[in-house]
Amino acid sequence: MKILAIDSSAITASAALCDGERVIKSEFLNLGLTHSETLMPMIKRVMNGEDFKSLDAIAVTAGPGSFTGVRIGVSSAKGLAFNNDTPCISVSTLEAIAYNFLGENAVICAVMDARRMQFYNALFEVDENGVKRLTPDRAIALEALEKELKKFESVIIAGDGARLCFDNTSLKNVSLADEDKIFQNAVSVALAAQNKKTIPASALMPTYLRQSQAERELKLKTGE
Repeated sequence: MKILAIDSSAITASAALCDGERVIKSEFLNLGLTHSETLMPMIKRVMNGEDFKSLDAIAVTAGPGSFTGVRIGVSSAKGLAFNNDTPCISVSTLEAIAYNFLGENAVICAVMDARRMQFYNALFEVDENGVKRLTPDRAIALEALEKELKKFESVIIAGDGARLCFDNTSLKNVSLADEDKIFQNAVSVALAAQNKKTIPASALMPTYLRQSQAERELKLKTGE
């Protein structure tokens, strides 16, 4: 399956053109939240002149993550898919992180900074057989997460909230991911998408897990 994979859900952005497990071309940028300027040029470079009509699907991290970054990624995927009626695949950002560690034989604690010492998080068991989800995607406080992590023999923390999480825990069974695996990337998005169902572009929607700061403030003002 030839897939264009896209991620702009956090501080990094990436795109990859993959055919099954074969990576045809990929790019990764860690320039902060400038995805509105960098994502589409990156996609064009990755496609390298290939016709978008040749794609079997477009996969994108639909969240959780930065509200703006998730919207940019999903909107870009929808726009490209509508042009040629290309099927889409929605991938959890947290699951994409776990696919960085295929063959590690460890529990992967994927964490994204949700502010105020809370994290968007999911746990995955990774071994030679692949990736097994242990929890749903959720927003969780560090204290509650630590209680869950205590029961595992070996845990690798990864994601844009990994350093913050690791620096604030004293658990001995936890290690910080290597720098080249700490962030989600489009190649892992493509790997995670391989066995997922496709959906029409019209059905592709962001997954935020909780309301944005602006929505929470409006709710407080209106008393709803």
